[in-house]
Amino acid sequence: MKILITGGSGMVGKNLVHFLKKNTNHKLFYPTSSDLNLLDNIAVKHYFKLKKPDAIIHCAGLVGGIQANIKYPYSFLSRNLIMGSNVIEAAIADNIKKLINLGSSCMYPKDFERELEEEDILTGVLEPTNEGYAIAKITVAKLCEYAKKEFNFDYKTIIPCNLYGMWDKFDPENSHMIPAVIRKLHLAKLREENAEIWGDGTSRREFMYAEDLADFINHSLNNYNSLDYYTNVGLGIDYSILDYYNEISSIVGYSGDFVFDLTKPSGMKRKQCSIKKQVKMGWKPKHTLKEGLTKTYKYYLENYGI
Repeated sequence: MKILITGGSGMVGKNLVHFLKKNTNHKLFYPTSSDLNLLDNIAVKHYFKLKKPDAIIHCAGLVGGIQANIKYPYSFLSRNLIMGSNVIEAAIADNIKKLINLGSSCMYPKDFERELEEEDILTGVLEPTNEGYAIAKITVAKLCEYAKKEFNFDYKTIIPCNLYGMWDKFDPENSHMIPAVIRKLHLAKLREENAEIWGDGTSRREFMYAEDLADFINHSLNNYNSLDYYTNVGLGIDYSILDYYNEISSIVGYSGDFVFDLTKPSGMKRKQCSIKKQVKMGWKPKHTLKEGLTKTYKYYLENYGI
């Protein structure tokens, strides 16, 4: 199968390319942004027509942590929406039958205490700290859904929980929580300083090792007709922010104290997604939290460690 992966130079894309090369015989195309500008509608259509892929995995996007989302809401909404709509429009124009779009758990309403199910999308207010990104992700997922209604193209959206792993971003400006905490605790250990936690540490999050998402995407390609229009994927268990700090501390070797900055935002109190559809497809993650964090810290030391 010829598979086109957008965002092949990002964390999810690199993990997916690495996994598929290692475990399958698919022919892969994964253009960088210099090879293909996904913001250029004509260029995207030309590239798709030239390569004629059998399937598309749309991983590309402008991503960042809570600080970046707060600072650049316009960019997070506009760029992600334009890229997604260009990819879907080009796929329809080139008669590509399989397209898997990657959503985000931020698509769900804030302040739900129960597990989030796919049907909960657009049933409540979004978390304001990443609202722009969430609106873009919801709209692109809806374009996939409407492609079936209007043009009979069976495009699907996978909604992963939070991710971390190899090729993650570790700089403070753009990093998500796990790589940010790994870097913070590593440096705090070296400098013999106490580590700061935003908020009170009680908010709960679910994080999955990115290689496991690549495994699920491959499983979905092989079982495409069993994949629903919206399918959550994750561990099925969440932990508090403080739990993550404690687990990473044990892996990094940090033994200092934590200082809680209650003036900083904590984000949603909980964001646990139901994985009933994933389980029904007969798939589960391969890595435990400790295994994934250990591999990620090893990657950090080899590439960024001081």
